[in-house]
Amino acid sequence: MVLSISSRKQITLYSEQDYKLNTSKTRTEKQETFIEQYCLHGCAAKAAQIAGYSHPKQRGYELKNQFAREIEDRTRKMIQDCVPGALMVLKNLSEGAESESVRLGAVKDILDRAGLKPTEKIKQEVSHVEEKSTEELQRELEALVGPLN
Repeated sequence: MVLSISSRKQITLYSEQDYKLNTSKTRTEKQETFIEQYCLHGCAAKAAQIAGYSHPKQRGYELKNQFAREIEDRTRKMIQDCVPGALMVLKNLSEGAESESVRLGAVKDILDRAGLKPTEKIKQEVSHVEEKSTEELQRELEALVGPLN
């Protein structure tokens, strides 16, 4: 395992393989700032401007495409980092909300995310295709596209 400390005092623990992948793609401080800012508010032009690029609208578009994978990974990580806090809010609502409907909704959400969602009934209807014979389907197809032979 490799411990990495970024210039922003972020500590990250990598497997050696992941560390090699991350460090082999060296990015400038401006590029890192762009990625971080884009993940925070989703506007490429604003992120490029904050990062210090001239022509932020054009550069933002280019950088967003260039670092699409990194942006996706960082956004996913940001969402994952929010999960414990969101679960705590749900737990607090389920236990302490004044409204019964709010408590019930929070409990349902917790159960759904725990994989205990009630089964849903699916109604399946037979389409006209399943009711017709092969010859009828062939005639219908030939009427649409012309003779098959």
